[in-house]
Amino acid sequence: MSTTTNDAAQPKVKGKEYLKGWMPYSIKRYWAYVVVTIVGFGMPWITINGNHIFLLNFDQKKLHLAGVAFDMQELYLMPFILMLLFLGIFALTAIGGRAWCGWFCPQTIFRVIYRDLIETKLLGLRKRISNKQQKPDMSKAENQLKRVAAILIWSVLAFVAAANFLWYFVPPEDFFAYLANPSEHMVLIGFLAGLALFLIADVIFIKEDFCVYICPYSRVQSVLYDKDTVMAIYDPHRGGEIYEGSGPERHKLYSKQKELLAVEPNAECTTCESCVTVCPTHIDIRKGMQLECINCLECVDACTKVMGALGKPSLVKWSSEKETIAQEGKTDYFRAKTIGYFVALTLILIALFAMGSKKENMLLNVNKTTRLYKVLDNGGVENDYIFLFTNTDSKAHTYYFEIVGNDKIKIVRPEEPFKIGAGKKKKSVVVLETHEMLANDARKDVPIPVKIRAYAVDDKENIVVDRDSVFVFPRSDLIKK
Repeated sequence: MSTTTNDAAQPKVKGKEYLKGWMPYSIKRYWAYVVVTIVGFGMPWITINGNHIFLLNFDQKKLHLAGVAFDMQELYLMPFILMLLFLGIFALTAIGGRAWCGWFCPQTIFRVIYRDLIETKLLGLRKRISNKQQKPDMSKAENQLKRVAAILIWSVLAFVAAANFLWYFVPPEDFFAYLANPSEHMVLIGFLAGLALFLIADVIFIKEDFCVYICPYSRVQSVLYDKDTVMAIYDPHRGGEIYEGSGPERHKLYSKQKELLAVEPNAECTTCESCVTVCPTHIDIRKGMQLECINCLECVDACTKVMGALGKPSLVKWSSEKETIAQEGKTDYFRAKTIGYFVALTLILIALFAMGSKKENMLLNVNKTTRLYKVLDNGGVENDYIFLFTNTDSKAHTYYFEIVGNDKIKIVRPEEPFKIGAGKKKKSVVVLETHEMLANDARKDVPIPVKIRAYAVDDKENIVVDRDSVFVFPRSDLIKK
């Protein structure tokens, strides 16, 4: 393959001058990790009017979202949250490949902390961050001690990370109170220990194999890609074809630059393999797109340094197949697929906020008892119900209810309003009675629709709910005259 790029017209500037002002993607990625960590650890501690930003509390059976507490009976919001999560990741993948994996995924962040920070920078067990293929020499006693130290340090961090995860299900204020009485909260202790042990095994022993073989995302990503998806791509037009074939049948042609230049004199790849040794998932980006690639862009940084020293742009770029391989023009970010994703995400957000804004500060379930009715000696008819009130507000209220649109049915029990504390529930037996002839059918019982309006006596304007039920009126021949 001959090279027909305009590199010859570009001024050849050596080393530091060429790379002046360049910030490696790794530095940008570290800053992204810092932001993700701050957000991840900070959110469980932020409350608005006593409610958390996000909390799925199985203990109290509540969902906190944006400072509003929803009862479990209001979990119709969860599907919208899950759709936002999955559609958001799909949209991100369609635009930027596995950017989630390389820039935001906790698994990647944990591996960087353990491998790059603890093993390499802190303990010196590994020699260089730029070489992730070379394993430490564990035959040395010194390295064995460093390995033990690294495991111990990460084990402490794993328990912290596990606790942080649980804070989204058990709020921190309850979490630490429960830890003070471990014998009474063994389920929580079990989850904490189990999660921590998984993180220890995952980060230290499974490593990037989790991304390659276990994580289902790597298997579905290729379905979401198209020719405009931005990812780490090697430019064979400039660098030369290092591999022949496609898919798993790709065969390496050249290991040395002189072999490559003998066939492609204009090829710019130096075959230094810096892009290979730096890869955390152990792939050669020059093969083309591979499901193991997590878009961390370490290979882009490595090639930028090597080619920058030669006064040339990197052969590995964060680009699209359309722009780099097919050379069909600029990447189209605003295409039908991505616009469709953003429209769907916008509609889901609107639906989520619209439904969330209709939160009821009182929930009411109305169920009839097994006895359909009771015919009284004086000719009256009673119907029994079980009302389950839930006060979802942040303060106590006094409640009562009324029959709307039917003054022939009266409330017999309870006779007085009742108080329910914040977040508490109350089950009440309710008896409705009528002395009127609501129906005259000698063949069957007649269900009479009734509307029940429950309200907070101390805040009737804002806390009120309507429920539809039925009052079963018996056959006319059962009514005592």
